[in-house]
Amino acid sequence: MSKPLQISAETAVKLSEQLGVPIEHLMHMPRHILLQKLAELAKNESPAPSGDEKKP
Repeated sequence: MSKPLQISAETAVKLSEQLGVPIEHLMHMPRHILLQKLAELAKNESPAPSGDEKKP
């Protein structure tokens, strides 16, 4: 069994809301699963590159 994540209460609440999982699940989630979910979240939130950028 893995030990709880070493994150602050504020961080736990924010991650819980963004990932849509209860805080209790988040705190006992394996680190590699959490990192995978964070990567997916970051990928979905990053804006798609537009063709409007001017090239020098």
